[in-house]
Amino acid sequence: MRDTEDSDAFRLAVAKEALDLFSVKGYDATSVDDIADAAGISRRTFFRQFRGKDDVIFADHEILLAQAAEFLAAEHPDPWVAVCDAAQLVFDRFSGWKEYARLRYQVVHVNPALRDREIVTVFRYERLFVDYLRAAIPEHSHLETIQFCATVTATHNYVLRRMIRDGVNTAPSDLKEALARVRAAFDPASSSSSDEVVVAVFPRGASRQAIADALGEHLSP
Repeated sequence: MRDTEDSDAFRLAVAKEALDLFSVKGYDATSVDDIADAAGISRRTFFRQFRGKDDVIFADHEILLAQAAEFLAAEHPDPWVAVCDAAQLVFDRFSGWKEYARLRYQVVHVNPALRDREIVTVFRYERLFVDYLRAAIPEHSHLETIQFCATVTATHNYVLRRMIRDGVNTAPSDLKEALARVRAAFDPASSSSSDEVVVAVFPRGASRQAIADALGEHLSP
């Protein structure tokens, strides 16, 4: 393998070989030695990069979690948009790794232990987003922060599943539009005024037109 052993491309190449084997032989019937042989590496090299077979299945997630964390560590004018952009980054990468993601789904789908590991891995994205927002805007409602990050993560996963599991022709722009709607729904500037209650008192006998004119004058922006 030409990629250096410490590169993301190397780890993904080994993982792809492993998933090919898992999809043909089954997860339990495939050994680490089988994976090393298929990838053209030694057993020692395998264990320098992965703790075991389950690690190799989720190699892409580990890479993307690190990339999302690096992205969020930079300066962003709007932290809420930054979380959406981080989720978009993850989706864009998966869009280029469709075959890898489809193979992984086939393997994980039939293995309860791997499904549990995937649930934990997905939660790590949400936890990353929550930690970022709490640090970026500590004065904001913790509950709303959690709700926002959970909605962003769920939206990302829904669109991704349609592409990977259901075979729907899905473009990155589909997620971008969906996340824009999530951002608008949680926009503090727009939501703060939506719950305002206006109480108006008018003299008995005031005409409908007088009431309409008065309300229009006081409620117009």
